[in-house]
Amino acid sequence: MSWEATLDHYGSLIEREIEEYFSEALSNAYDYHPFTAEVYRSLEEFVLRRGKRLASCSTLLTYSGYTNRIDDRILKVCVGVELYRHCILIHDDLVDRDELRRGEATVHKMFSDQCDERFGEGVAVFLGDMVYALAAKAILDSGFEEGKLAAVLKVLFEGYREVNESQILDLLFEHRDVSVEEWYAMASKRAASLFRVTMLAGVILGDAPKTDLELLKEAAVNIGYAFDIQDDIIDTYASPEQYGRPPCRDLALGKKPLHVVFALGSQNREKSEDLRRLLGKELTAEEIEQARLIIRESEGLKAAKARSKEHAERAKALIEKTKLNRETKEFFCSFINYIEESLEWYK
Repeated sequence: MSWEATLDHYGSLIEREIEEYFSEALSNAYDYHPFTAEVYRSLEEFVLRRGKRLASCSTLLTYSGYTNRIDDRILKVCVGVELYRHCILIHDDLVDRDELRRGEATVHKMFSDQCDERFGEGVAVFLGDMVYALAAKAILDSGFEEGKLAAVLKVLFEGYREVNESQILDLLFEHRDVSVEEWYAMASKRAASLFRVTMLAGVILGDAPKTDLELLKEAAVNIGYAFDIQDDIIDTYASPEQYGRPPCRDLALGKKPLHVVFALGSQNREKSEDLRRLLGKELTAEEIEQARLIIRESEGLKAAKARSKEHAERAKALIEKTKLNRETKEFFCSFINYIEESLEWYK
């Protein structure tokens, strides 16, 4: 089974569990206030928009990789993992002022359209916090032993602190030049943190050997680096039809993805300055093509792709050393291969 087919299969199981979860949540919300129920309905729609379910499937497959089974308890944990992922997205969309997520309105945009901008932004702040609490509770109510749940929640709490630290740095970097080392400091707590949380949850609940915990912790970080670099390249080079939102959004905000960091550090100072002048502003179609060309010609794209591939190869080697079953190893290695192969779409 391909990695996409695997995500489709297991993602559908998780989505059914999410629907059941929201059925109960909506009933409780109605008891409080009709608008609260409307908020929960909007949240359910947001969470259930068609996505890969990569975060929760990473937990599910890591768990089944050691236990050779899927049970109701791990599916409930996966609901918590999906909610955790989406509380981050709600806040991320708000800070970046994105209006689209998977081709539809972001949470703050949905509620801004109801009243005004301040209302939409306020709902997004509070709802993101609510979803984080709901995520922790879903995991706590899953039925696993208390000791394991405490260990998983500790990982979750650390991950949430880390991703917020990363977001602060990401904001800071919009206003200054960044070294490759600084980019790695920021990225070590971004997708790397998410993969670490989701995979280690499965490791802990699946009673994996302690040696595997360390192997998968390092593998998760390398998957995160490879994924972040790829995702940032897609933001710059993919079309709106491919990406589901306008291209070069990161550049318009003044963000410094790794391929831009390399390009700005190029020995061709004239090209670097041309690129710097394009950052932090809404770009015309002509300016988007200009930025893409500069990044290519300065070899920023080439250097970032090489780094992504290095991390991908490292992650695969670490996963092969674990005692995960063959299905789970093949899933992660196939997904990592996809990251590597997709980089060749952009030249």
